[in-house]
Amino acid sequence: MQRFVLGKKNQITLISAVLIAVAFISKLGFKNDDVFHWALIAASILGIVPIAIQAFQALKVKVVSIDVLVTIAVTGAFFIKNFEESAIVSFLFLFGAYLEQRTLNKTRSAIKELTEMAPESALKQMENGEFREVEVDEVDVGDILLVKTGAKVPVDGTVMSGEGYINEASITGESVPVNKKANSGVYAGTILENGTIQIVADRVGEDTTFGKIIELVEEAQDSKSEAERFIDRFSKYYTPAVLLLAIIVWLFSKDIELAITILVLGCPGALVIGVPVSNVAGIGNGARHGVLLKGSEVIQDFSKVDAIVFDKTGTLTIGNPKVADTQYYTDNVDEVLNCLASVESESDHPLAKAVVEYIGDTKLFTVENTDVVKGGGIVAAVNNQRVAVGNVALMEKENVYLSDKVREDIARFEKKGNSLVLTSIDGELKVLMGIRDQIRPGVKEDLRKLKKMGVKDLIVLSGDNQGTVDLVASELGLTEAHGNMLPADKSAYIEKLKAKGKIVAFVGDGVNDSPSLALADIGIAMGSGTDVAIETSDVVLMNSDFSRLPVALGLTKAIANNMLQNIIIAVGVVLVLLAGVFFSEWMNMSIGMLAHEASILVVILNSMRLLRYKLR
Repeated sequence: MQRFVLGKKNQITLISAVLIAVAFISKLGFKNDDVFHWALIAASILGIVPIAIQAFQALKVKVVSIDVLVTIAVTGAFFIKNFEESAIVSFLFLFGAYLEQRTLNKTRSAIKELTEMAPESALKQMENGEFREVEVDEVDVGDILLVKTGAKVPVDGTVMSGEGYINEASITGESVPVNKKANSGVYAGTILENGTIQIVADRVGEDTTFGKIIELVEEAQDSKSEAERFIDRFSKYYTPAVLLLAIIVWLFSKDIELAITILVLGCPGALVIGVPVSNVAGIGNGARHGVLLKGSEVIQDFSKVDAIVFDKTGTLTIGNPKVADTQYYTDNVDEVLNCLASVESESDHPLAKAVVEYIGDTKLFTVENTDVVKGGGIVAAVNNQRVAVGNVALMEKENVYLSDKVREDIARFEKKGNSLVLTSIDGELKVLMGIRDQIRPGVKEDLRKLKKMGVKDLIVLSGDNQGTVDLVASELGLTEAHGNMLPADKSAYIEKLKAKGKIVAFVGDGVNDSPSLALADIGIAMGSGTDVAIETSDVVLMNSDFSRLPVALGLTKAIANNMLQNIIIAVGVVLVLLAGVFFSEWMNMSIGMLAHEASILVVILNSMRLLRYKLR
């Protein structure tokens, strides 16, 4: 029965409105007091039923909710035969709840939009080689799928054949189509705008990047910030305090109507709804623009960040270094390059890939007894020779003689901003390579925006040599630059900043820098939508788009300010209404309830501005 009544709350609200309209039309238009009173009595009884049920459910779990206050107030007004007040107050409360729910649903539009983007079917290759349309749930990892122009990519996968342009706005927030061809990765929920491709399924269902984004945003919107938890605790004591105040006023004044009016005016509705609706709207805005905020807790800390620490490679720079300078110390260059390529082919390090790309197609030897030296490089046996490839520290460890000429070359390379790769064979230096990464376009302007938003310290930590790091810092106007740092050194530096009272955000790739991401107050991953980035960080900048960072910071500051505005509005309305009871003649229950519902709508509409937020 309770479920039935609550399910018909909107219809009850409409009937109450009709009855109230009939009451006033009969009195003002036809001077019929009987219809006036009976219509208001019916509206009062009908309106209070769903409110009373909600109050009863709250009391069952030992919570004195707003519904309890309204139920007592309306019941009291009814028994003192103030039917006009009881009918209007119950209607306004129900109507306010209806508008509140409808508006809240709009603030959750990001989730709705995301789920509507989820693919429902796929063209799957069957055993006979033909493609047949199946439900997306029937696709397994390893299946071959056909995607045609205008269709949604059904799963995360890799392009096997074909070429086309895909709109990845649902993943990255960027609407400019991206060219995809053989071996390119594609994401579920993106749209093939032209061309035809065949893909092999890598991740399906909830394991896709799109599925994880939906799950992440849902969890984030359902989480509670510290401000929300405080308001929950505050309401827990505030609502009974209003009830107690009403009883005290009644005991001293013997004015039951005044006591009932205080119950209505003291309702903290806007206070309860103001903070969560700000969070929901703000997180939804971020989700649509490639910024994933992992929960309401992140917002408060991020909005107060005063130090941002960056990894260099792949964060401030593009992450695709290339060999820029070379110096040989041997006449047998081809053999040395063959040995170097053989060793570097064993590594996935960006510098190793740059070396292999630079050397190109060449004869590769068998590599044995490979020893990866942490923070140094690689030592291995090639053609019965001991080959060491790495930095200066590795060469010194290998007792490789570095002449004055070599050290001058090293200094010259470092001055240009190169990362150094030295190669020795049997203890003799053979080649010095300088590898440089390009700074991401627009990063300097983005960093300037961060400074304008109050970030005092912009720091780069890198495993690269100090000269390279200094060059990047100088070009970008960073506060500090520290090179030759291992992951443990970065974590220790972040701990030192936090010990000084700094609120620290760390921006990295979400894989190599996971200890620093976890240790910082706010971990920000340049994620490209990878699993590791989503799991290890507090904020994910989809598609590794650095320009989303000032947007993310600006958004969290806007959310925090919006929460504060809503709290001030809610508390201000309650104080004005209560002052009106004691210091004016015009205040009554109906006016008070109307003001409360108006304040709830004001804070919701104020919060909805966050759905349209853009960094100026």
